[in-house]
Amino acid sequence: MLSRLRVRLLFGIALFLATVAHAAPRFHYPATRQTNQVDVYHGVAVADPYRWLEDDNSPETKAWVEAQNKVTFAYLESIPARAAIKARLTKLWNYERYGVPVKQGGRYFFAKNDGLQNQSVIYTMPSLDAAPTVLLDPNTLSPDGTVALTTHVLSDDGNFMAYGLSSAGSDWQEWKVRDVRSGQDQPDHVQWVKFSSASWTKDGAGFFYSRFDEPVAAERLKGVNYLQKLYFHRLGTPQSEDKLVYHRPGGEGGRRTLRSHWLRH
Repeated sequence: MLSRLRVRLLFGIALFLATVAHAAPRFHYPATRQTNQVDVYHGVAVADPYRWLEDDNSPETKAWVEAQNKVTFAYLESIPARAAIKARLTKLWNYERYGVPVKQGGRYFFAKNDGLQNQSVIYTMPSLDAAPTVLLDPNTLSPDGTVALTTHVLSDDGNFMAYGLSSAGSDWQEWKVRDVRSGQDQPDHVQWVKFSSASWTKDGAGFFYSRFDEPVAAERLKGVNYLQKLYFHRLGTPQSEDKLVYHRPGGEGGRRTLRSHWLRH
């Protein structure tokens, strides 16, 4: 009896696999050019025939990516259950949710998502029984939604909010400062920040942050960053006047990163 069940089970599995294999689409992937690139490391020859694909801005690489995407999305769009899955996930994700509220300088701050917003909106209110007002809606930062709010830090008195922005998924951040009372941005603009938060002084006169030197234009998105430095930015002044507080030139080949800083006057 057991052997017959096993035979039937194996037959069913084989039939299923045969059906799937027959129904599976036959992809015609675009040809990928290979080169004779060879590097020698410690006497060992290492072939790297696809080195040319590392130049992501070359016309040939862009054409290769576009051709690959045509194959991928043609298959994805043909999946019969795709629309139903999308509808189900949209329904599951469409619910109102809040971040953890904080009280700073007598004011309350919290993040809220109506359900299907790409990024949560930052709200503030002067008291618990007051109506909340929008302090920053990151969904309006760019028409195509490619600018993201990475983090935000409130001054101790709750009057200012420093916030970081990232464009197109880059690790590079630019920092701006919003006046909580007016809801308007100040002229402060800090650039070339990467892997850093901000630490306000107790009097709210400015904040500490870490940054790298401005990279060469052609290397901004693919160059190696060395020698991260800790600066102090005073509100109302240009970044060119920021004070260098600490750095370690040459430490570990310049690769060391200042992971955090908690400084207060």
